[in-house]
Amino acid sequence: MTAGTALPRVTTTAEHELAALQREHGRPLFALLLRLCDGDRQRAEDLLQETLVRAWQHPEALRADAFASVRPWLLTVARRLAIDARRARQARPPEVGDAILENTRVIADHAERAAATLDVREAVKTLTPQHREVLVLVYFQGASVAEAAETLGIPPGTVKSRAYYALRALRRVLPGYAADLR
Repeated sequence: MTAGTALPRVTTTAEHELAALQREHGRPLFALLLRLCDGDRQRAEDLLQETLVRAWQHPEALRADAFASVRPWLLTVARRLAIDARRARQARPPEVGDAILENTRVIADHAERAAATLDVREAVKTLTPQHREVLVLVYFQGASVAEAAETLGIPPGTVKSRAYYALRALRRVLPGYAADLR
């Protein structure tokens, strides 16, 4: 024999029996498993394979003379495997596919929010007192321009211009947050 030729494969009696089981009972087993797996072909195929492995592991059950066919035994094993698989899936948190993860909104964690709050607090301290009080009233306390003007005793146009220039100053001090300040 040369290095490139393959040795002939020797098949065992167990492999022949397993192949015969697959040919004779594979379709009905797969149909049952497909129904029990709610149409999930991949899971049904996995369970079919596991059923045949169990048959291979218990040849005594396949050769028992107590019943005419091994199909009821195979169907029972398949049904029990499907039930066990369903219970195992229900005991775990549901699996999430990649498509769901790509569409999920990213939420900043508490540490990032706390750090951003400290950054903004320090940046607001750099503003003039007039700009700071307008920002506090309008953006932090939610007052309207008219309410802020009345509280500060200045015209609404002045409130608008101070708010504009205060935000502009903050954009310079906080370059990483510029998109949030628009």
